Amino acid sequence: MPLKRLYVPERLAAGAELHLAEEAARYLGRVLRLRVGDTVNVFNGDDGEWSATISRFGKDRVSLAVHEIVANVIEPRLKIHLVQGISRGERMDFVVQKATELGVVRITPVLTDHGVVKLDDKRAGKRRLHWQRVAESACEQSGRVNPPQVDAPLPLNDWLGAARGNDSTNLILVPGAGRPLSAVEAPAAGLCLLIGPEGGFSEAERSRLHAMPQTHPVSLGPRILRADTATVAALTLWQSALGDWA
Repeated sequence: MPLKRLYVPERLAAGAELHLAEEAARYLGRVLRLRVGDTVNVFNGDDGEWSATISRFGKDRVSLAVHEIVANVIEPRLKIHLVQGISRGERMDFVVQKATELGVVRITPVLTDHGVVKLDDKRAGKRRLHWQRVAESACEQSGRVNPPQVDAPLPLNDWLGAARGNDSTNLILVPGAGRPLSAVEAPAAGLCLLIGPEGGFSEAERSRLHAMPQTHPVSLGPRILRADTATVAALTLWQSALGDWA
């Protein structure tokens, strides 16, 4: 039987009793079809992964008794920060989900010149919380213990101002770039992968991005990929060549 895993915001320790609200009760009862006495592994991104038993079950609440820490921590070796132009609707959910499964440690959604998504501060906050939950759910499925950090959406220019002076290697996906992504060596520090929205980065944005230190335009081959496809392809290539798939 596949291992059942659940992200919880509470602190974890032997003997702890967790009282989770309606969303967790619905997921454990209706989706996973668990009952009192069944075992599930729980994690919170800080305290490792622990085995727990369902002790009480109600329609809008579930209680878990935490037992002992387990050793199946599957965290990425290659530290990748994804800066992603925000795509429409479920495409961005797909990007966050697959980036989490493929080992990204940080996701920064950015608003760009060619992007069609417009967010005010209130909507941006709600989208960040939604995408963080998508990442937590992807961790439950994929075996990760530490969900990636999902930043609040911000304009690309604001991110550029905050990022200047860092020591990461920045790779910008640009169709037709002379250097393939597969030819880039693993950086000594972190790696930041920048991918535009459906319309790509504008010429003005590319100029500002290329002016950053340690920044290189790279391509994924002769075809122009959709933004969500490009993200999955790039991360898969890197994990296969230089990450924990190698």
